[in-house]
Amino acid sequence: MPRPRTVEARARAAERRAHADYTGGVYGSLLAASVVVGAGALGAYPRVELVVLLLLTGVVFWIAHVHAQLFGARLAQESLDRRTVLHVCRDEWPIVKAAVPPAVAVAVSPLLGLDVRGAIWLALAVAVAGQMGWSAAAARRAGASWALVAVTASVNLVIGLLIIAFKLTLTH
Repeated sequence: MPRPRTVEARARAAERRAHADYTGGVYGSLLAASVVVGAGALGAYPRVELVVLLLLTGVVFWIAHVHAQLFGARLAQESLDRRTVLHVCRDEWPIVKAAVPPAVAVAVSPLLGLDVRGAIWLALAVAVAGQMGWSAAAARRAGASWALVAVTASVNLVIGLLIIAFKLTLTH
C-alpha cells in the first residue's frame, strides 16, 4: 500500500507547480513544428521515421538544454550534485513532453484515414496548438488576465502560422 505523502512533500509539490516554467514546453512545441516542416523526404516507413525524428529531436535538445544549464549557468554559481542535476533534468523535460503530442498524432493518423501528407499536417497543427497551449498555461499560471492570455496565445498562433507558411513554401 502506498504511503501517504507528507505535508512537506505536498508543500514542495505545490511550490514546484506555483513556480512552473513553461518555457521548455513552448520551445519544444516550436521545435516539433520545425522538425515536421524540415523533415524532408522520408523513407519506406515515413510515419515511424517522423515519430522517431520528433521524439529523438526532443530528447537531443533536452540533453543540450540540461548540459547548457548545468555547465553554462549553474557551474559558475553552485557546485553540481545529484539533486541539482535531477532538478535541471526535470525543469527541462517539457521540451521532450512537447514532442509527444505531434508524434502521437502521426502514429494515430492511419486510424483517422490520413495519408502521410495528412499525418504531417496533423502533426504540424498539433505542435502549433501545443505551442499556444503551453504559452496560455504559462500566462495563466503567472496570474495574467484573460486578455493577456489571449494575446500570448495569439502571438504564438502567428508564430505557428509563420512556421506553416514556411512549410507551404518548402517543397521536399
